[in-house]
Amino acid sequence: MARVVVEVVDASDLTPNHGQGSASPFVEVDLDDQKQRTQTKPKDVNPYWNEKLAFNINDLRDLPNKTIDVTVFNDLKGSHDRGHHKNFLGRVRISGVSVPFSESEANVQRYPLDKRGLFSRVNGDIALKIYAHPLHDASHSTTPPTNATTTASSLETEETPLQEINTNKFGDHDVKLMFDHEKIKKKKKEKEVRTFHSIGTAAGGPGPAPAAPPPVSSTFGFETQQKPPVVETRMDFAKAAAPTPSVMQMQMPKTNPEFLLVETSPPVAARLRYRGGDKTASTYDLVELMHYLYVDVVKARNLPVMDVSGSLDPYVEVKLGNYKGITKHLEKNQNPVWHQIFAFSKERLQSNLVEVTVKDKDIGKDDFVGRVTFDLFEVPHRVPPDSPLAPQWYRLEDRKGDKITKGEIMLAVWIGTQADESFAEAWHSDAHNISQKNLANTRSKVYFSPKLYYLRVFVFEAQDLVPSDKGRAPDAYVRIQLGNQLRVTRPSPVRTVNPVWNEEHMLVASEPFEDLIIVTVEDRIGPGKDEILGREFIPVRNVPHRHETGYHVLDESTHFSSDLQPSARSLRKDSIGILELGILSAKKLMPMKSKDGKLTDAYCVAKYGNKWIRTRTILDTLDPRWNEQYTWDVYDPCTVITIGVFDNCHVNGSKDDAIDQRIGKVRIRLSTLETDRIYTHFYPLLVLTPSGLKKNGELHLALRFTCTAWVNMMTKYGRPLLPKMHYVQPIPVILIDRLRHQAMQIVAARLGRAEPPLRREVVEYMLDVDYHMWSLRKSKANFYRIMELLTGLTAICRWFNDICTWRNPVTTILVHVLFLILVCYPELILPTIFLYLFVVGMWNYRFRPRHPPHMDAKLSQAINAHPDELDEEFDSFPTKRPSDIVRMRYDRLRSVGGRVQTVVGDLASQGERAQAILNWRDPRATSIFIIFALIWAVFIYVTPFQVVAVLIGLYMLRHPRFRSKMPSVPVNFFKRLPSKSDMLI
Repeated sequence: MARVVVEVVDASDLTPNHGQGSASPFVEVDLDDQKQRTQTKPKDVNPYWNEKLAFNINDLRDLPNKTIDVTVFNDLKGSHDRGHHKNFLGRVRISGVSVPFSESEANVQRYPLDKRGLFSRVNGDIALKIYAHPLHDASHSTTPPTNATTTASSLETEETPLQEINTNKFGDHDVKLMFDHEKIKKKKKEKEVRTFHSIGTAAGGPGPAPAAPPPVSSTFGFETQQKPPVVETRMDFAKAAAPTPSVMQMQMPKTNPEFLLVETSPPVAARLRYRGGDKTASTYDLVELMHYLYVDVVKARNLPVMDVSGSLDPYVEVKLGNYKGITKHLEKNQNPVWHQIFAFSKERLQSNLVEVTVKDKDIGKDDFVGRVTFDLFEVPHRVPPDSPLAPQWYRLEDRKGDKITKGEIMLAVWIGTQADESFAEAWHSDAHNISQKNLANTRSKVYFSPKLYYLRVFVFEAQDLVPSDKGRAPDAYVRIQLGNQLRVTRPSPVRTVNPVWNEEHMLVASEPFEDLIIVTVEDRIGPGKDEILGREFIPVRNVPHRHETGYHVLDESTHFSSDLQPSARSLRKDSIGILELGILSAKKLMPMKSKDGKLTDAYCVAKYGNKWIRTRTILDTLDPRWNEQYTWDVYDPCTVITIGVFDNCHVNGSKDDAIDQRIGKVRIRLSTLETDRIYTHFYPLLVLTPSGLKKNGELHLALRFTCTAWVNMMTKYGRPLLPKMHYVQPIPVILIDRLRHQAMQIVAARLGRAEPPLRREVVEYMLDVDYHMWSLRKSKANFYRIMELLTGLTAICRWFNDICTWRNPVTTILVHVLFLILVCYPELILPTIFLYLFVVGMWNYRFRPRHPPHMDAKLSQAINAHPDELDEEFDSFPTKRPSDIVRMRYDRLRSVGGRVQTVVGDLASQGERAQAILNWRDPRATSIFIIFALIWAVFIYVTPFQVVAVLIGLYMLRHPRFRSKMPSVPVNFFKRLPSKSDMLI
């Protein structure tokens, strides 16, 4: 006798029940006609069981021939009525070959859930730990604890260091074994053994001590409780055994709920549809309206002189409660002009009076010149598209409120919203501690990338070169320079004074074409010693515009590009829609300036097409509210908008070389959005650092994609992604990354010269300048993406194998009938295939994504990334790490490369064997094949095709009774064909 233990740990990302958004899953395990199930976890798509199910088998030697069926069901009524009121959520079939024969050799493995049929909707994976052992093994026998309470307390003491990993205590439920009745009668020795105790899943404190179980093996007794398996379920994926051919094991970590989207319903006008709201907000309807008190200080005249010297250095102080804004002072000017606007948030109003005071800048205490006061209840309201409020002249008053004889100030005071045109240029009350010099760094702005072009340079030849040493022929080459870009030709094949190169080089040029192309011919005299033979300066504006303007200059990766239009404006198409983005707020941001005793000065940057936007900086808060709305024209729906959040490090006299810290970014593909639908979500701001994945907060966005040309948008899906020139004269692949990097540098340099500058670190982060760099984490993520794609193919293969093995006779018979119908009426094959695709698409419509895509930490393999892998990913190029670390990484890369080399070699061997069928490398094999081919040709010629198809189909679908476990003759013949692997040195 032997026992197989199936430990069900947890599951993740299960398919929610349609209409409820959740599921109540339980697991049912079937082995050798014995079925057991776990508890039901109500309304949990990421359930945690940690239960052990035990099965008895006659002989361990029979285990490799058995299959363990693990099925996840949704308990519709939450009852334990087996076989009723349940929905299929997925299953896993595990061959007994992969089961180790001791608990110490077993590890927790994550298995992707498979479909039951082609129409099944399955998602997620399940964590299992499976092992077997003989019942007579002395190492597994022990007596049950006599005092359950004492044992539990002692075990709890031992588990204290791990309480943060697993806070589950011992439960009082039992796991009942369901044995086949006939086997129970034959095995009288095991009649008493029916109940085994396991670790519970209650989240509370320890319950009452369970009764002592009957004498059983320690695998189900207190040894199981001494070492909970949950300790390894999250940290030891890398220690799992290699996957066996019988099951594809994808070790995918569970997604942290904090890394998911959260749908919201903010009180924006677009959602409220103006019910009881203000219809004037319709043009700014994706954000919450924020009211501001605007004070426009224009100028003053005839100000009285306050100093004995007869001069006046006036400035204006606008005060509202505890908030105070100050203009710059102008020296010796009695008629100053300021043109400065102040904005006070209505939420922070602390007084009903706003004071506008003119003062004289002095060495000691500033002198009072005069003031004007306004009652907030009398301030007019202004809402665009109303014209700007006209400023008026006001007589200054003294401290007692009496009019002074000289001095007037021109002001405009009104209450408006963030839709006001003065909003961007205003001095805001939440930036009241910013100096006038640094005020520009906090304002919201719109930027445009420079228009880029590809510059193609053909280097043909040179004539009559004159080297300094006329006795030797020059070893000439050409150096081409445009800005920071440099191209160098190869030396001429023949050393002569008339060298010929015939090379083509490409560079990136930008408007307004102020740069010069510097072409230099040099002679390589020796190592590190070159002599200039001639130089030519060519203005870029003099270069004729030809086909190169038909290219689109890539400044970001094509995988998430936001602009695919050609450089030439005449070749661009009309827009197909409008993208509206509302940047509402952020919450739970990380304090980026905690070392300086501050919180975070956050601002957002969004990039789509050639248009960049930057919100204003909200100072010293972890929950900023921007409520700013922006609009872009859309020319292609298969594009991506990128939104990033940064901490402003250039306020209050920061150094110019300070770097704005990245908080996180979000990418959203427009083709995944429904037209005219408003998406409002909190997006997690995730940043990968050398210490691991960090969540720096959540960003609240509102999105709406409106289509203005439906027919043009639908026809876009049938057109090439890039402009025509990319296919007529394609750019070599080796140049694309280099040109993209140079285009990024030009864009970063140009935007860095704006005011306020969009700094280089911000542009590079938004454009993913290091996207092409090597990363073992990204390689793993791409591998798992491929494996996920292959799960559909493996599901079809398993379904076909089930048909061939008659696992479900009714389904197999129906497939036989369908096969015979298609053979008899072959004209129905294509309609049947397309009808099937239509039905599958309509079936999946119920399960379509309800939320826009976002940065997926699980897909990116960033949750449990190894620290050394992250250190390698963030290492500079070339590396600066010590030699022993570089050697270790090189050895690891060699190991990975060795596996890839083996796989590539196996694929090459299969192809060479296919070639060897007819090339007489193995004369006997070729003779057999051509004779067999001749026989088949004659047979098929004299036999109707439908008869041949029926015979082949029935042979493929024959009953298992007529099958053999040995490989078929064609497989044996193919594997015996020679390949070139034995010819390798």
